[in-house]
Amino acid sequence: MIRLTELKLPLEHAPDALPHLIAQTLGITTEAITGFSVYKRSFDARKADLLQVYIVDVELAPELEAILLEKFAGHLHIKPSPDLIYHPVAQAPASLKERPVVVGFGPCGIFAALLLAQMGFKPLVIERGKQVRERTKDTWGLWRKQVLKPESNVQFGEGGAGTFSDGKLYSQIKDPRLLGRKVMNEFVQAGAPEDILVEAHPHIGTFKLVKVVEHMREQIIALGGEIRFQQRVTDVQIDDTPAGRQLTGLTVLDLNTDTAYELPATHVVMALGHSSRDTFARLYERGVEMHAKPFSIGFRIEHPQSLIDRARWGRHAGNSLLGAADYKLVHHAKNGRAVYSFCMCPGGTVVAATSEPGRVVTNGMSQYSRNERNANAGIVVGIEPPDFPDGRPENLADWQAAFGVEAGTRYAQEAAKLTALQPPQTHPLAGIVLQRQLESQAYVLGGGTYEAPGQLVGDFIADRPSTDFGSVQPSYKPGVKLGSLSPALPAYAIEAIREALPAFGKKIKGFDMRDAVLTGVETRTSSPLRIPRGEDLQSLNVRGLYPAGEGAGYAGGILSAGVDGIKVAEALALDVLA
Repeated sequence: MIRLTELKLPLEHAPDALPHLIAQTLGITTEAITGFSVYKRSFDARKADLLQVYIVDVELAPELEAILLEKFAGHLHIKPSPDLIYHPVAQAPASLKERPVVVGFGPCGIFAALLLAQMGFKPLVIERGKQVRERTKDTWGLWRKQVLKPESNVQFGEGGAGTFSDGKLYSQIKDPRLLGRKVMNEFVQAGAPEDILVEAHPHIGTFKLVKVVEHMREQIIALGGEIRFQQRVTDVQIDDTPAGRQLTGLTVLDLNTDTAYELPATHVVMALGHSSRDTFARLYERGVEMHAKPFSIGFRIEHPQSLIDRARWGRHAGNSLLGAADYKLVHHAKNGRAVYSFCMCPGGTVVAATSEPGRVVTNGMSQYSRNERNANAGIVVGIEPPDFPDGRPENLADWQAAFGVEAGTRYAQEAAKLTALQPPQTHPLAGIVLQRQLESQAYVLGGGTYEAPGQLVGDFIADRPSTDFGSVQPSYKPGVKLGSLSPALPAYAIEAIREALPAFGKKIKGFDMRDAVLTGVETRTSSPLRIPRGEDLQSLNVRGLYPAGEGAGYAGGILSAGVDGIKVAEALALDVLA
């Protein structure tokens, strides 16, 4: 087949316009086309008359295909179609007794387990949270009744944090093997809408994701895998061997019975997610190499979706082909900070996403229909490890509040020693200290009831507290307590966001409208640390440990986490069979 890119047609075009454009581009008749399929479809909204932009794979007679590929050799938009079929790298023999373990059943863990099961390795999955439907009930318990269950919430449970999100399935990762297509195909086979294979910015939505995740679980089990819910890994066993440190097992707490057991394991995928802070601390205690890494902090912003539609689509706003409009914004502030929109959710809601008592965290979520009144997105500021708390005496209380008096004191002392080095270094767990500090402050600002602190955009820019909502009613449950958000983030972040909002208003008319609502805080944009791994995707200093996905610092969303799960499963399989 031949792949054609950048085929542009008017928004409202005749059904036969695309095959005629294909024929015109290749200089052939439509009769010569034996078939074609749309690989991707997007919209070009840079001018008043919107265009649909297609990538298509065209079937032709083999002789004609060879002639055309030679004729258009070197053409930027006419190439051979890539192979979209996934080819497994290994197959477990029936005699294989070793059973790999996958810790975490979010997008990365699901795809690691699914691929291992498809290759015959019969993985054992350990997940601290509940099955997705039970977890959904617990999550609604926080939103409606202000009751948090620390082991079953937006962050923990089957499907991971991605389940309670917009279900976005696009990424900017480099993917030369097209593993993202494998992820998408598995979602469709599990019941996701087929249009996710075509849309440039596909999404599934929370309610549909619930069923998809259940079907993928069923497939893993049917292939010999096992999934144990409400099982929290509390420790790892690592032996010193002549070849180096080797993982030999896990200590697991059964939350159903409150009893611990030892699980022998020499090949473990750690697909923890970015909020498994207790597990990160335990891995650090056991000497697993890890480093602090950049992430972002900020607020959620809400506008009427109709405002975003008009700004993005112009006179075409409301067209059923287009759906709810999204946006992507970035501003480089005078103080050197980058401010950008994050996890934009068209026609969605802002949700309570904490996993720890006494802390407030926001996130965004949409259903497949994207038909809620408001648009929301994170407006966040990039921060670097030097911004994190160090071990100076004035930060000791923050370390103790984050990890307890004994461990917090020890970590702060370690952080002080790292700060004294030349060049200074940041403690691997320092980003968690900052996250917990900001989330605890948001809880206090919200009134100590899991309500979130909020402020109108106009008041935030003018640096005055808000007292009443305007035309935009916030969607966050359990509720929003108006006031000032200035104490919610470090001064440099507040300064940068204040500067960015009017600048964004010049790019999207009305973005800085006075009545738009900011809700705090957004702190779980990505993992605050990275667990480095080698070319074999194992930990640099513990063999058999495979850090994976967003929690380990190798993904930033559902699609990239799924792709990383596939890569790690392949590496593990090859090592087992070596």
